[in-house]
Amino acid sequence: MALYRKYRPATFADVVGQEHVTEPLSTALTAGRINHAYLFSGPRGCGKTSSARILARSLNCEQGPTATPCGVCDSCVALAPSGGGSVDVTELDAASHGGVDDTRELRDRAFYAPAHSRYRIFIVDEAHMVTTAGFNALLKIVEEPPEHLIFVFATTEPEKVLPTIRSRTHHYPFRLLAPRTMRSLLERICAQESVTVDDAVYPLVIRAGGGSPRDTLSVLDQLLAGAESNQVSYPRALALLGATDVALIDDAIDALAAGDAAALFGAVEGVIDAGHDPRRFATDLLERFRDLIVLQSVPDAVARGVVDGPEDVLERMRDQSTRVGIATLTRYAEVVHAGLGEMRGATAPRLLLEVVCARLLLPSASDTESALLQRVERIETRLDMSIPQGEQSGAPKQYSRKSKAEPVESTPEPVESRPEPKSTPEVKPAPEPTVVVEPTPMPEPVAQRRPEPEPEPPPTSPPPVRQPADPVVAAPPPAAVTGEPNAAAVRSMWTTVRDKVRQRSRTTEVMLAGAIVRAVEGDTLVLSHESAPLAKRLTEQRNADVIREALKDALGVDWKIRCETGPAGPPSAQEPEQPVAASSAPQRDDDEESMLAEAGSDTSDTPRRDPEEVALELLQNELGARRIEGG
Repeated sequence: MALYRKYRPATFADVVGQEHVTEPLSTALTAGRINHAYLFSGPRGCGKTSSARILARSLNCEQGPTATPCGVCDSCVALAPSGGGSVDVTELDAASHGGVDDTRELRDRAFYAPAHSRYRIFIVDEAHMVTTAGFNALLKIVEEPPEHLIFVFATTEPEKVLPTIRSRTHHYPFRLLAPRTMRSLLERICAQESVTVDDAVYPLVIRAGGGSPRDTLSVLDQLLAGAESNQVSYPRALALLGATDVALIDDAIDALAAGDAAALFGAVEGVIDAGHDPRRFATDLLERFRDLIVLQSVPDAVARGVVDGPEDVLERMRDQSTRVGIATLTRYAEVVHAGLGEMRGATAPRLLLEVVCARLLLPSASDTESALLQRVERIETRLDMSIPQGEQSGAPKQYSRKSKAEPVESTPEPVESRPEPKSTPEVKPAPEPTVVVEPTPMPEPVAQRRPEPEPEPPPTSPPPVRQPADPVVAAPPPAAVTGEPNAAAVRSMWTTVRDKVRQRSRTTEVMLAGAIVRAVEGDTLVLSHESAPLAKRLTEQRNADVIREALKDALGVDWKIRCETGPAGPPSAQEPEQPVAASSAPQRDDDEESMLAEAGSDTSDTPRRDPEEVALELLQNELGARRIEGG
């Protein structure tokens, strides 16, 4: 006998994982509050028909109605899982008897009193297959049945049951079993069958069953039938169920974390050589991404039973979740899910799988928000790795505008050419001058503000450097601007506007990183962005409203927003350098020059600002702003 029939529950106490249904039913039976019609709904194989039989057994028991049938009376023996059935309990499969003639015959038989039992019970399985005319034929008797008649409808699609029938029933929804509950059930059955099963086999069986007890027991029954020496090994289960080897999944995740294209495509080659289906590999890879996202979001996911697996696999998954950020994992899951849709019915699934892998390795090839967030997360990770551990939790530090925001040493070092006081912070020698974000905009003596680097051979094309004698002038606050501010006034307060935008929408602020103030035309602020897609998105209503509200807070103006496609850099980029005023965005042009030089770009022509560089500038500006606020 099949396992799902051999271990079919005989009482409500034997039903596993459906306590939200069995406990109210048991209470109603004990109290004698019996309804004339019940509706059991839920996914396939979760215990609807078995619970309907238990309900009939509990109602017709000689000691009943009771939640615990005696199991020895004629009715209990006949309605047991291995019994022959009772003449007073009729099971009807609506898939083959759902027409109006069948329901009319059932209605005529329903008026007869039970032969031996207390109630005459009709169990209508697959009730959603009953036609509308059939339900209408049953409507009157379901609404006003005889005292001895009880209907139990079981269906996987309760919304297809006629509403007039559904409203006259007590509806009990059944659910799929959680992995932890399913595992305890499988372990108990394997112990009763005297079969040894490897720990790594249980997650495979549970995943193949999809949460349905009947389907899961069918999969386990197949493994037990082919077990040698009453032992189910992981390799045998892996080959029989067609699941992807965990080692291949680990190789793919490690390759993605390291950005190693050769290793990733090597894992795909290993999948094909092992004879696995590319679609199944993509499905298993998507499930691994889900597990990693949950592990990173819920630290105690294993203890809660949300993520299940052998201990060695869980340890590797924890390590992988720390090396890959949640934004990156989310984009990976989106790309693989979209690739699974493309693989459905494809003639070359391996080719599509390799295309999906190429998309995973190239976030810069996409202009979606998930790709941009992944690149920003990669920059943040690189910045965190470049900051010493002690400084991440301490007081705000000063950061130079280098490629990885290296912290400026606060310990003074002697300089032979020009000795400085001990309290003056010293900058390490660098091939080019560095600009230090000051803790406060208040003017200070030049000797204390600008440490002198050791003499080095000048670089080939050094960027312009401010002269020490240049006066530092504080930017006027927004309240000092009289009348409607012009484009220059908006540019001077642009960093404040972007801070206001960040408070309302982080996404809009990231897209605004590459935009510049072009002009003010009446009541319209004209922005310019090098990227046409981002310029179009900034003009959309929801993004324009965010910028408009930020302008109200920062400048007290109510302007419309229009973003056009244009070259990078402010309109005054070609003008000679003027004395720099103390603003919240110092030396924008010099910063762009240094960022482009680090990326290997040629600054002799018009620079093209990559979105990743824009995001880096955004993060560095944010670090500087936090430094100023902390000071």
